[in-house]
Amino acid sequence: MPERLLEDLTEDLSDDDLGLLLLIRHFERKLLDLFGQGLVQGTTHTCLGQEYVPVALTALLGERDFVFSNHRGHGHYLARFRDPYGLLAEITGREGAVCGGVGGSQHILSGRYLSTGIQGESLPVAAGVALHLRDAEPGALALAYIGDGTWGEGAVYEALNMAALWRLPLVVVTENNGIAQTTPTSAQLAGTIEGRARAFGCRFLHVDSRHPDEIRDALRPLFERTRRGAGPLVVEFATHRIGPHSKGDDTRSAEEIRHARDHDWYPRHGGSPRFARMDAEARAFVEVVAGEVLGRPLSAREG
Repeated sequence: MPERLLEDLTEDLSDDDLGLLLLIRHFERKLLDLFGQGLVQGTTHTCLGQEYVPVALTALLGERDFVFSNHRGHGHYLARFRDPYGLLAEITGREGAVCGGVGGSQHILSGRYLSTGIQGESLPVAAGVALHLRDAEPGALALAYIGDGTWGEGAVYEALNMAALWRLPLVVVTENNGIAQTTPTSAQLAGTIEGRARAFGCRFLHVDSRHPDEIRDALRPLFERTRRGAGPLVVEFATHRIGPHSKGDDTRSAEEIRHARDHDWYPRHGGSPRFARMDAEARAFVEVVAGEVLGRPLSAREG
């Protein structure tokens, strides 16, 4: 799949896709701002630069499908539910929180959506859920988001082994941003993710594109085969993390950060009038969300 850069992305995106991309972008920026003000406790990991991945994938998922997210999961949640009020309330421990304010930024359960901050923890659970779906709800699948660093966890291989043997309806989405917390992927991953996936007999696709429609066109038939019993699918997105690992702890060099920003989907120079209008609307909406949520009392379970 050819790489699509900034200039290709603004005009032919649907309003729905662009609006969701911008909602996630400004939600994440606001979180970092709130953390700087001391209004977010604990830690928080933003998906700045990676927003297009869940935006592209959510259109391929149905209500019966399960989604397993990770520590960098705000975009996954927002793409699935479009619920910035509930998510921000959860992160700040306010009334109306998705999990009563006890899950925080990383550990959220909502229907068939679960996130965890433990690397690799979701894969065995996703495989177990996929086994249930194969037998009890044919046609549904389990999708698990992991990062390149998670391929250092044994749970990944245990889950892939069983998923391949049992031909489970499991999709493993790897958001490979080239750095595992503060360790470059090249320093901690021998071989390739493709090679490791294919060693278990899993189907594999590498994705360079940042355009949601192109991504969907490539993945739709592969997802359908997974639903029909073709076994697990591993998808690797070559993406870029333009923000810090969490909060402000970015150990990359200025050159590495500049490279990531140069490959960001978000236009650097204002974009088209349509983009500028929707960008301003999304930014203003997130400010409204933050003002309303922070004005709520603490969640009873949090307090």
